Amino acid sequence: MNPISSYANNLSIGLSALCVIHCLATPLLLVLLPSLTALQLDNEVFHRWLLVGVIPTSLFSLFMGCKQHQFYRVIIIGVCGLLFLVSALLVEGFENGEMLEKIFTVTGACIVALGHYLNFRLCRQHDQCECK
Repeated sequence: MNPISSYANNLSIGLSALCVIHCLATPLLLVLLPSLTALQLDNEVFHRWLLVGVIPTSLFSLFMGCKQHQFYRVIIIGVCGLLFLVSALLVEGFENGEMLEKIFTVTGACIVALGHYLNFRLCRQHDQCECK
């Protein structure tokens, strides 16, 4: 597996996990430690900046992996997860928008992580293949 693609896979999984942690833990931390409100961790800008990191690294590593193992369904899985993450930003104005945002973020991050996990496994299987 290409070391850059492997690093991008791991980075994308880490950023997806950070999205989930931010989405689920921030409200709890703000209740337990009210002084953290000064950091404005609940701000939507944080979510946008995470997407700025997640989208290019995810697309890069998924395309590089699929170029190697030729199983393009992995890209579809990853893109579906990314669409959930982007949709989470768009639902904030709706009724129950905060709940929808959390559901979309957690679902999207899990789907993106699944896509990268599958990509990583397929690349490793391809590297171990004796048919080269």
